[in-house]
Amino acid sequence: MKANELRTKSLQELQELLKTEREQLRARSFDLAAGKLKNIRDVRMVRRHIAQILTVLKEKV
Repeated sequence: MKANELRTKSLQELQELLKTEREQLRARSFDLAAGKLKNIRDVRMVRRHIAQILTVLKEKV
């Protein structure tokens, strides 16, 4: 999702999206540690998306 798309969302939608992304990061981190995750880039992309959401949240507050 692009930053412009994130900026059109409400604060509540952004917080829900942040919650789901953090859950995904947690699950992928466990998979990585267990050796189940083949593509390490997935973890990096989830972290990047979390950072984008946090940036937009700080802009709105």
